[in-house]
Amino acid sequence: MNRIAQIFDSLEYGPAPEASDQANAWLDGRGRRFGHFIAGQWTGPGQTFASTNPATGEKLAELTDGSAADVDAAVKAARAAFKGWSALSGYERGRYLYAVARMIQKHSRLFAVLETMDNGKPIRESRDADIPLAARHFYHHAGWATHLAREFPGHVPHGVCGQIIPWNFPLLMLAWKIAPALAAGNTVVLKPAEFTSLTALLFAEICERVGLPAGVVNIVTGEGETGAALVGHEGVDKIAFTGSTEVGRLIRAATAGSGKGLTLELGGKSPYLVFEDADLDSAVEGLVDAIWFNQGQVCCAGSRLLVQESIEERFLAKVRARMAKLRVGDPLDKSIDIGAMVAPVQVERVRDLMKKGIAEGAHVYEPDGQLPAQGCFLKPALVTNVSPANTLVAEEIFGPVLVSMSFRTPEEAVALANNTSYGLAATLWSENVNLALDIAPRLKAGVIWINGTNQFDAAVGFGGYKESGFGREGGREGMAAYLKPGWEKTLKAEPVAEPAAAAPRNPLDAGHLDRTAKNYIGGKQARPDSGYNRPVHGPSGELVGEVGEGNRKDIRNAVEAARAALGWGTTTAHARAQILYFLAENLDYRRDEFAARIAAQTGADGGEEVARAVERLFAFAGWADKYDGAMHNPPMRAIAAAMVEPLGVLGIVAPERAPLLGAVALLAPAIAMGNSVVLVPSSRAPLSMTDFYQVLETSDVPAGVVNIVTGDGEALAKTLAEHDGVDGLWFMGSAEGSAMVEKASVGNLKQTWTSRGLAYDLADERFAGDYFLARATQVKNVWIPYGA
Repeated sequence: MNRIAQIFDSLEYGPAPEASDQANAWLDGRGRRFGHFIAGQWTGPGQTFASTNPATGEKLAELTDGSAADVDAAVKAARAAFKGWSALSGYERGRYLYAVARMIQKHSRLFAVLETMDNGKPIRESRDADIPLAARHFYHHAGWATHLAREFPGHVPHGVCGQIIPWNFPLLMLAWKIAPALAAGNTVVLKPAEFTSLTALLFAEICERVGLPAGVVNIVTGEGETGAALVGHEGVDKIAFTGSTEVGRLIRAATAGSGKGLTLELGGKSPYLVFEDADLDSAVEGLVDAIWFNQGQVCCAGSRLLVQESIEERFLAKVRARMAKLRVGDPLDKSIDIGAMVAPVQVERVRDLMKKGIAEGAHVYEPDGQLPAQGCFLKPALVTNVSPANTLVAEEIFGPVLVSMSFRTPEEAVALANNTSYGLAATLWSENVNLALDIAPRLKAGVIWINGTNQFDAAVGFGGYKESGFGREGGREGMAAYLKPGWEKTLKAEPVAEPAAAAPRNPLDAGHLDRTAKNYIGGKQARPDSGYNRPVHGPSGELVGEVGEGNRKDIRNAVEAARAALGWGTTTAHARAQILYFLAENLDYRRDEFAARIAAQTGADGGEEVARAVERLFAFAGWADKYDGAMHNPPMRAIAAAMVEPLGVLGIVAPERAPLLGAVALLAPAIAMGNSVVLVPSSRAPLSMTDFYQVLETSDVPAGVVNIVTGDGEALAKTLAEHDGVDGLWFMGSAEGSAMVEKASVGNLKQTWTSRGLAYDLADERFAGDYFLARATQVKNVWIPYGA
């Protein structure tokens, strides 16, 4: 039988190897030994470590393990380049970004082959996905650079950005980080992953070739200690990190109190929902892309399959049949579906997790066939017979392992999908457009794909909720992450007010028992759990009232009430606006009463403060139905709806001064956007806000939307920061208190905004707009395909 007849008989793919000679020639031309790229120059190799091909074990090159001195040199070079780079016009910066994009395209095959050799992913993926999308990001941000002044008036770059990227998408993650940073006028020190630094070093050559000014981009290779030195460097103004949640927590703690900007794109355990009316064959093909793309080493991999019970058996049979046809092998072979894991340590990690899951009762299916004799290869796996508590369901595996469970109703599907500490992405398949568009907004994730998966574009933001991090990359929101209002750099320290001398007081003084204000929790007045009260003194030390001394249990009760009121976020924006207008009306009706209370506590003109508080409520009532999203048009047959959503439960610690306006200026944008709030008012002058709950009660604010706990602001802030039921926290107070809040928030990586002891004048009109609206919300991008 001839060879052609054999091929038609078996229908087996023949080998289709991609040549590696050009990539090897590039490595040979560099002597296969690399230093760093700092200030436009290559340093000599220092202490090195090996970069190997995970498919063969072959050593590709020796890379320098960056020291603290190397990082310091790179940061100084970036600082020296910042003034000149940021002074260029947006058009001039855009020309450089365009030139970089063109050079990536020109050398796309070299980048793709080098990426596959260094990372182990199939050449089809690096060639057809990673490299084109990297170029797309530089093209897209060349446009942002040109139009930055128009679209972000009054904003300035952070300065020097430290960027740390992972090994799963080495060049693409570089593009996600560097392109917006340069477009905004920042300079960069980037540390690639130690396993996969080669395409970053090739990119440094591209920077040389396009004549990028020295020091604008600096590449420092190294292991974890190099990244830690970059995070901790005082000369870095912003940190952008993509990687594991565990390291993200360390970075959040390390940057606490530093004032550095921070974006974190972390782990995921993304659900893949298949409803009974779905196109099952399409859903299977989507599933292959969701979990076995890049060997499952994808933070947004659809690793949790949730399939409707009525079709579970039929769908899983199709999945197993498809798995049997997946080809595992040499990543440079264009007919291969699954390449090599990045390193032996990752193979062992996946195997260890699988052993735990099996010990807990999981059943594992792997297709027949042999793996290559050498290299870091794993078979695709399907795991069944698991509960939500199984290790393989709960933990991010970061390998080619799919875990399957079933659901009966759409409500159960949503509950299972959201039953995770992560919230990066989700996929759902249904031919019922009403069902799909009902489910998508209810999934707690930053990216939702309908009847598709792993769709990315530079114009569409990407990022997560909860322990998947905060901030976005790509799109308008990703561009905004590399800018800050120019006036923030002019803020001075908040003056420390000396408390008035208190008159002697007997805690059993019956004359003041009727003047004790309670907490306000779940729409009801509540006595403090501590059983103690705290006095409130006027400017001359006279006693003007008492409030409860709130404690940890009071905060717990308030958070529970706030979580029970999260339905406020699904109330129409028009209805929320009407309630805020009603609040303003009722506060204005009691203007004289509130003015007198402010004067008694502070000695200041209370009338002016009440007027400004009414104006602020009115302003955010107007914003409630106007601060919304956008419709993106990525270069494919789909639209992406950028939906603006509330964070959830928002803790707010109000400033000490301006006891009414300081609280209302923070409370109003939070509830206008649909958050429920736990508010800690000024500890020195809390009576304005304990009076305010009477306004809440008469203004149709649903129970639990606003909860007020009085007491020591910093002590209660720590409890709020540590509470996993709190999704975001705003703190106005000392620099020390701000650092404490940021550090204590690492448990669930809640989003925080702190004043860092600086003098924010909340009476300023700049705070009547999107400054706090942006911090009260997060963007979910829902990808919706169209066309037959």
